[in-house]
Amino acid sequence: MPQSFCQIYVHIIFSTKNHQRWLSDAIRSRVHAYIATLSRDCGCPYVHVGGVEDHVHMLVDIGKKVAPVSMIGKVKQESSKLVKTLGSGYRDFYWQNGYGAFSVSPSRVREVEAYITRQEEHHRKRTFQEELRAFLEEYGIEYDERYVWG
Repeated sequence: MPQSFCQIYVHIIFSTKNHQRWLSDAIRSRVHAYIATLSRDCGCPYVHVGGVEDHVHMLVDIGKKVAPVSMIGKVKQESSKLVKTLGSGYRDFYWQNGYGAFSVSPSRVREVEAYITRQEEHHRKRTFQEELRAFLEEYGIEYDERYVWG
């Protein structure tokens, strides 16, 4: 085949260090927009970002040349630098080391996009920990509680 075709959607979730509520309404949309720009700059042709005070959800088409671990690392590193420029109160901001990355069928992209958009509503009923556990169980990923939240 003379041409390469690729469409791989991934739902990525990562939290602030120790799940601190750093991402207030005052900065959240700016941080999300910057994360989307960074993702596109890494080669992701489609990006949707949302979340609440202590974590971020991204739905991305990782494209044909993107290594997820590199893209996520760059997005977290560069967005952390941005947050630290938003005022002296943010100088101790960090993202948690880990992340979750879950495959998404193209037929479910709109559903996942809506889920990400409704994060504030969703988290009135469910904690981040409950949400992540549900993803890990839905995808059959084994985990040890001692190492998930630290």
